[in-house]
Amino acid sequence: MQPVSGLVWLLTILAIISLLLFDFYFHVRRAHIPTLREAALWSTIYIAIAILFGAGVWAFGGSTMGAEYFAGYVTEKALSVDNLFVFLLLMSSFKVPRADQQKVLLVGIVFSLLARTGFILVGAALINRFAWVFYLFGLILLVTAGNLLKGKAEEDDDTSDNFVVRLARRFLRTSDTYDGDKLFTHQDGKRVLTPMLLVMVAIGGTDILFALDSIPAIYGLTQNVFLVFTATAFSLLGLRQLYFLIDGLLDRLVFLSYGLAAILALIGVKLILHALHENNVPFINDGEHINVTEIPTVASLGFIVGVLIITVIASLLSPKGRATTAMAAARRHANEFLDVEIDPAYCDEIYHRLQIEEKNIAELPEKYKRRVRQQAELMELLDRAHRLHDERVAAGHCFVPATT
Repeated sequence: MQPVSGLVWLLTILAIISLLLFDFYFHVRRAHIPTLREAALWSTIYIAIAILFGAGVWAFGGSTMGAEYFAGYVTEKALSVDNLFVFLLLMSSFKVPRADQQKVLLVGIVFSLLARTGFILVGAALINRFAWVFYLFGLILLVTAGNLLKGKAEEDDDTSDNFVVRLARRFLRTSDTYDGDKLFTHQDGKRVLTPMLLVMVAIGGTDILFALDSIPAIYGLTQNVFLVFTATAFSLLGLRQLYFLIDGLLDRLVFLSYGLAAILALIGVKLILHALHENNVPFINDGEHINVTEIPTVASLGFIVGVLIITVIASLLSPKGRATTAMAAARRHANEFLDVEIDPAYCDEIYHRLQIEEKNIAELPEKYKRRVRQQAELMELLDRAHRLHDERVAAGHCFVPATT
């Protein structure tokens, strides 16, 4: 495998920093709600940049490096989409206004890139010094795959109340209200933190946990630090745009966790096979190498892409996916309408979206409609949203959205 020169490293890092700065100055600095067209355009551009970079790796580094980069990129991208579920929950928990969510996401992406770079360097140092680390990484991924099969627990946890946030609220002065997208504001003549800073801290804290799964997974596909870094970085770039593009579909991907479990299990097995091949642990085969068949990178790439295609198609065609999407979207729109958004025009848009989701629920098979009616909390939430809308219409504070 060809070594990567210092100049290539420098140019790559400068390019990534330039993309982040461009994203901030031209998209995030002015608070606004990205249109679907804007999110789709820039998501496509960032994915195209990652693919072009991979083509360059393939052309100049050879097919092995190219396959390893693409396997790592696709895996990290899939894991980052899974992470968007938690970001969505955090946004809802902190009631972040839609127009201000871009800044939170970009700060989270930058923090994630810095944290994962640290983990990458530590992982590389451990791998170079201790071959048994491959056993540890493999076990981590197998345990993670098992947890994904058991089902996600994030929905039951108070994601806005993690340890770091509790410390911040205990020892620092914090407000309960936003002041635009400012991190600090004045309350009763004192300078206090806004929830905007707290949600950034919460996302940063969860990013560290994500890295514990992400870095072993990428090292299971390649031990080239340059490929590990670039695949991770390019999977994170464009994540903000992807959030606004597919957040309505996130809840629909009901089988994504099963697909990710299969991918992580495969990489975990691949790591353990590699560990056996490189074995120097005294109590395993007396510290001697074990000749086992390792899984080729091209086969890994084909498996990863195939599993993702199958899980996405199965999720989109699933009646359960349709029901989950409609219920989650209705709950989210009702919460935004009641507690988050204050702009009258956007409130009308949110209410219109809520009506569309209620229509989608009404068109579900009867067993799923019955399941919706049995959710007292959701039904009460929808009723409150309708009552508030009627009050605003009566007071002349909002328009009556056209039903479809």
